[in-house]
Amino acid sequence: MRLSGLALVFLALIHFAITHIVTDVAHTNYDFVAERWHNPAWRLFDWLLLVLALGHGANGLRWIVDDYVRRPGRKRLVKSLVYGLTAALIVVGTLSILTFPARPR
Repeated sequence: MRLSGLALVFLALIHFAITHIVTDVAHTNYDFVAERWHNPAWRLFDWLLLVLALGHGANGLRWIVDDYVRRPGRKRLVKSLVYGLTAALIVVGTLSILTFPARPR
C-alpha cells in the first residue's frame, strides 16, 4: 500500500498536470488521446496508473471489509465481488489501452 500509494502520488500528479494544466480541458478529446498514445511509453504510464489505482483501492476495500463485515460467508462474498470487479476493470482498461487505434502525428 505504501509503495503503490507513493507511486500513485507521482503518476496522478503528472496525469493531472498534463491533462488539466498543460493541455486545456476543452482540448482533452479523442485526438489528444490518440496523439498521446501513439507513443507506447504513454500507454505504459496510463496502464500503470490504472493497475496501481485499482489495486490500491481494492486493497483498501479489503481492509474495510475485514473491519466491518463480521460473518465469514458474507465477508467471503463481498471480497469476491471486490476482487471480481477489480479484475474485470483491469481487463477492460488493459484492452482499451492496448487496442485503442492511435493515430500517427
